[in-house]
Amino acid sequence: MDIQKIKQRFGIIGNSITLNRAIDIAAQVAPTDLSVLISGESGTGKEAFPQIIHHFSARKHGKYIPVNCGAIPEGTIDSELFGHEKGSFTGAHETRKGYFEVADQGTIFLDEVAELPLSTQVRLLRVLESGEFLRVGSSKVQKTNVRVIAATNIDLVKAIEENKFREDLYYRLNTVPISIPPLRERGDDIYLLFRKFATDFAERYRMPQISLDDEAKAMLENYQWPGNVRQLKNITEQLSVIEKDRIVSADVLKRYLPDYYPNKLPALYNKSDLIDEKTSASEREILYKILFDMKHDLNNLKKLVHEIIEKGDHVEELKHADQLIQNYNQETSSVINTIDRQNKDFSKNNVPNIEDTEEFVEESLSLEDKEIELIRKALDKHNGKRKYAAQELGISERTLYRKIKEYDI
Repeated sequence: MDIQKIKQRFGIIGNSITLNRAIDIAAQVAPTDLSVLISGESGTGKEAFPQIIHHFSARKHGKYIPVNCGAIPEGTIDSELFGHEKGSFTGAHETRKGYFEVADQGTIFLDEVAELPLSTQVRLLRVLESGEFLRVGSSKVQKTNVRVIAATNIDLVKAIEENKFREDLYYRLNTVPISIPPLRERGDDIYLLFRKFATDFAERYRMPQISLDDEAKAMLENYQWPGNVRQLKNITEQLSVIEKDRIVSADVLKRYLPDYYPNKLPALYNKSDLIDEKTSASEREILYKILFDMKHDLNNLKKLVHEIIEKGDHVEELKHADQLIQNYNQETSSVINTIDRQNKDFSKNNVPNIEDTEEFVEESLSLEDKEIELIRKALDKHNGKRKYAAQELGISERTLYRKIKEYDI
């Protein structure tokens, strides 16, 4: 399908790659009956996409019903969506069909779907899985054949973690995801939209069209647009109606952007900064490797202590232990020197030092201390029972008893 023709038909302005990709996905999924979840910030124009999907689907001759889930009170949302029987609640003077019944063979667009109560989400999941639902106050199962397109401006994964949205419903709705880009990421589209809105308002109010000088244009494109296309449209209308001068300057435009700050512009990076970042990352990887090697040596040392306890004192094994201790001290000195050098470099560049929240406590390397530690751990593990503690340590109960006396454990 021709994306440009789709834009013209549905009044979509812009040429950004992400926008064109979203339109292309909508056109491709339209002939299927798959559920679609449209995500994007408020004011990005999500409402145009379910219309595209419905128009190019086999259901285009059926009803298309948009529903703003956030605008319907929680107490009546089930009745609105699924209908109710006469007398099912106060004010239910007659039987009423819900949107899912009315839109049979058509499409329902559930905007702000995250606002649905959890009880309604259960009902919606049943419709999506089996096409069945119950009117409020009825026990008779109704059938419907409706395609559901949903939209949200919040992070549903986070809502699931907070138990505000059902995970099974999320995966059922999110069969085909479509993400609408925020206006601040659409580059030249911002000025194209401004010109379109300015032309429309000039015709509506029968006045000359406004335009921007170069500085104002740059400000327009660098602004963050938290309200997206909706905010841009509102500001363009205000400028068109209020300002007498038809060429808007940056100073004038700034009055309509009260939260505009130059520091919101993208930060510039020097090539040398990027090199320093890569160097620091590489050095951190080396530090981590050294620390892991040190941990490995300590594990070997502990095993050696265990063997000494079991077999008795052996000169060769003690030499091996002494060598491991020397390696540990050398590697520790290397790590400390490297960290000190990095901290000095950070201080020179006025970068605050980042302190690790984990406290490193120097570990005792005395063989006697290690032997006492292992014996105590074995006794604690077996609730003071020397027989099982001796088996755990791999020594005789008699030897363990002698060690307990010797170390006054």
